[in-house]
This record gives sequence, structure tokens and C-alpha cells, in this order.
Amino acid sequence: MNRRQTIPAELRYTIQKFHSTFPDDDACLEQIKEQRFPGGIAVCHKCEKPRKHYRVKGRTAYACETCGNHIFPLAGTIFEKTSTSLRLWFYAMYLMGSTRCGISAKQIQRETGVTYKTAWRMFHQIRKLMSEDLRLGGPGGVEVDEAYFGGRRKNDAGRLLRGNKGRNTTVLGVVERKGRIMAQVSPELTMAATSALVKEYVLPETMIYTDDASAYNALPRLDGMGYQHRRINHTHKVYVMGEVHTNTIEGFWSLVKRGIGGVYHSVSAKYLQSYLDEYSFRYNRRDSGNLIFAAMLERASEMVSRKPSSEA
Repeated sequence: MNRRQTIPAELRYTIQKFHSTFPDDDACLEQIKEQRFPGGIAVCHKCEKPRKHYRVKGRTAYACETCGNHIFPLAGTIFEKTSTSLRLWFYAMYLMGSTRCGISAKQIQRETGVTYKTAWRMFHQIRKLMSEDLRLGGPGGVEVDEAYFGGRRKNDAGRLLRGNKGRNTTVLGVVERKGRIMAQVSPELTMAATSALVKEYVLPETMIYTDDASAYNALPRLDGMGYQHRRINHTHKVYVMGEVHTNTIEGFWSLVKRGIGGVYHSVSAKYLQSYLDEYSFRYNRRDSGNLIFAAMLERASEMVSRKPSSEA
């Protein structure tokens, strides 16, 4: 067993550092303000000029130094109009980013004292920050594969069969070797569905590795994409042939299924995509150590709605 700290010092973000950086709600609000309006400088909608803004005591607002007009850093974010402590939000984000397999809303309820309904809503909102729009490719090529979540397949093994329709949710995934991943819920496993997903998320002229499912037959023939396509014959129990395999994405499916089964126990088809986004977000930052929390904080300010920050 390696008893030494394996995370490099520059990639560590410990719970002690979290407590010292965010001791209260004011520190959390200041962090969001600095991310959205560095130095408190923002365009005042009344003055119509960039102005310095100062904190209004007792409110989550900052006032223009000239006219007193207010801006609200939380407006349009997942924290808008929340009655839950900002520090609890940040703590929930820290825990979600620090774990490999996820953390349940029930655990947050036990640790923070909020109701289960509040904890579940917080996690649902935080997962919105973890949705990414990626275009994948690279010298190592990509692997494309499908997985099934929910229910049980006929005979407990093999591909989805006719009698299983409606009991499982199909998910399609694309992963760069030693790179990033995306996973998306699909209504069905067909050539049309796989072709549409690959065209949207995979760069042209990329080498694609899949198994022998017929749904991938059309990939090398997609107009104007120039994909190269190599397959591994899982039907004949062949899983690796040189560089031809889908083991990278199979490993990701294993991580997600074990995480959902062990932490969340079950996930409905309605919310499955948000859980896939969570696992993909962490996977894409697996080399970031404990800094995933910082990345989530940045997205909290980047992914704001169109609502003006000067509105209450």
C-alpha cells in the first residue's frame, strides 16, 4: 500500500482549505461576485458605464458607487433566490467534486441538517453545471459504445432483446483514448441514432473503434465526415485485437453502473442524463486532483441565465 500522498501539491484542495477559504456565506458571495464582476467593476444599468460596486449590508447585492443602483451576483445562477446557506451549497459541490463515485442526497442531509428534498434539489441543480458540449477526436481515435441502464435483460445477459423494450434505457457514449468522454441517453440503438450522435460529437476524419453491433454499420459511409472504422467482434468473444478494442469506454460504463448501484441504488430514465453528466464531468477532469470543485465554481458563474444581474 502506498501510504504517501499521491496527489501533487498543486492539485490538492483539502477540506481544511475549503473551511479557511469559505468560512461563511459572505465569503461565498464574494467568490461569485469576483468571478462575475472582477474587482466589483460592472456596467451600471442606470449610469450606463462601468462602475465600482460595493456590498450592501444584509443583502446579496452590491451598490454602484455613483448612483446606488444594485447588482445581484446570484441572479441567473443556480443559487438565485435560495433560502439555503451559500456555504452549504459550496460544501455540497465540494463533496460532489471530491468523490470518484458520487455522493447521495441522503448523505448531505445527514451531514448538513437540510431536508432530503432540499438536498436532492441542490444536487439536481449542481448537476446542471456539469453538462458539457464537446467535440471529440485526436490521434488515438475514439471508442463508441452503448450501455443499458435500468430493469433486467432477458436471461440476465447479452444485448437488449425484443422482450426488454421499455424496461431499459439506452445510452450511447464516445470517448477519446486517454482523453475526454461524453454520454447521452438515446431513445433506441439504431443506425440513425448512432450516426446522428457521432456526426454531432466526433470530429471529421477520426478513427472510430466499435464492437460488431449493426447499429454502427453506417459510420464509415457518413457524407463528408471521412471516418475510419474498425471493429472488435464481441459476438465471438474477441475483446482485444492489437489497438482495436472498446475497453476504455467499457471501463467508464463499469464506473457509472457501480456508482449508481452503490451510491444512488437506482436512477429513473427522466434524470439519468444528469447523472451521466456528473460522471462524465469528473472523468474528464480525473487528472485535476481535488480541483474539480474549483471548475464547478467557475461554471456556476459561466452558466447563468439571460436574466440581468441588476434585477432582484
